[in-house]
Amino acid sequence: MKLHIGDQILVTSGKDKGQKGTVDHVFPVKNRVLVQGVNVYKKARRGFGNKPGGMIEFSRPLFTASIALLCPKCTKPTRVGYLVDKRGEKVRICKKCKAVIESGVRKK
Repeated sequence: MKLHIGDQILVTSGKDKGQKGTVDHVFPVKNRVLVQGVNVYKKARRGFGNKPGGMIEFSRPLFTASIALLCPKCTKPTRVGYLVDKRGEKVRICKKCKAVIESGVRKK
């Protein structure tokens, strides 16, 4: 998957179009990412024991086709490409400015 935990993203479609956030969790099998504070839903919870009930808010995962990675160098929404560097390692690059995008924590 081309998006990693810690990447800055921009929502390009849907009810949260234009919002920015940081990837908290990646679901590569389902092709979705979780971004805190984006795609927020409310749910009514019943109280149980000494826990109070009420409305709770939680974020749902976003489909990867509806978001774009924000390049840390040019700060524009971009696609991600790959390049093999001199050491033989595969690195992510920005398709607009060709800058190397540093990976945060990678989770499979």
